Amino acid sequence: MEMTPRENMTAILEGRQPAYYGDFQSAVKIMLDPVWASDTIPADGKEHKDSWGTVCVRPPDAPGKHPHITPENAVVKDVTEWKKQLAIPALGHMDWSACKAKAEQVDRSVHFVEYFCATGLFERSHFLMGMEEAFCAYLEEPEAMFEMLSAIAEYKKALVKEAAYHLRPDVCFFQDDWGSKQNLFLPPDVWREMIKPLQADIAKTIHECGMLYVHHADCVCEPIVEDMVEIGIDIWQGVIPENDIVDIHRRTQGRLPMIGGIDGPGIDDEDTPDEAIVAEVHRCIDTYCPLGRFFPAAPAHLLRERNENLVNEEIMRYGREWAESHPVA
Repeated sequence: MEMTPRENMTAILEGRQPAYYGDFQSAVKIMLDPVWASDTIPADGKEHKDSWGTVCVRPPDAPGKHPHITPENAVVKDVTEWKKQLAIPALGHMDWSACKAKAEQVDRSVHFVEYFCATGLFERSHFLMGMEEAFCAYLEEPEAMFEMLSAIAEYKKALVKEAAYHLRPDVCFFQDDWGSKQNLFLPPDVWREMIKPLQADIAKTIHECGMLYVHHADCVCEPIVEDMVEIGIDIWQGVIPENDIVDIHRRTQGRLPMIGGIDGPGIDDEDTPDEAIVAEVHRCIDTYCPLGRFFPAAPAHLLRERNENLVNEEIMRYGREWAESHPVA
């Protein structure tokens, strides 16, 4: 009997034989809750404030909003005064009924219910201050910055508990890009001092609520992969090939399952030949699936529609062929 998507992805995660190798996210039903909705702005190219007071803009053709922060409109203008300047959104008044009803319709033998927890600690810090000011605060005012991050972390833990109460998710998809395509945004020691202990507390809450912790960061995280294991991240989603994925598997002894591996920008031109897209899918599967506990995928699903469709079709086709010809010992 054919495995359900959930059974298949669980087999990969546990190092057992799957029917096919594919994107873990293809086996989830994502829940976009009322908190996410309250933090969303229209795609009209105009300035709007999100629920934290950050001025953001989302052009009509953009996949999401972007902060548009100036010295005048920054929510936190002086991190040493953050308690006076920052009003953390309340959670108690949110109506979860529609999202709860959607979660109840999911057949959990077939799919995971996945709670999407957007804008993590680092991203929220620069949404509040602007990137340059946030970088300076991390280095020049670490005590005040850690206090503010701690308050944000308490909010995130409360939010995870709310989602657990209303939705009973199987997976928490926690978003926080910690780097660029070249390196981490923060020096590793600063990240370990400021972000790691708070993220470990969030991970503990996620696990106490009965969820797998999938962390999205489609960037270079190679310098901190051992720390990601220590935090308690169950799966790293968004792994770009600028990371040495083979060496990361070796360094973590296979304890950090990964989703990604496909060079999205490299195959996303309008005139990228089909053959090049297929070849990139094959390179990803041939190189990384032998490591075990690897889910081949585009790190971020932001490719042009035609390219995205071909990537997904070839992953399913070749991922099944590869599983059949490379049985798990």
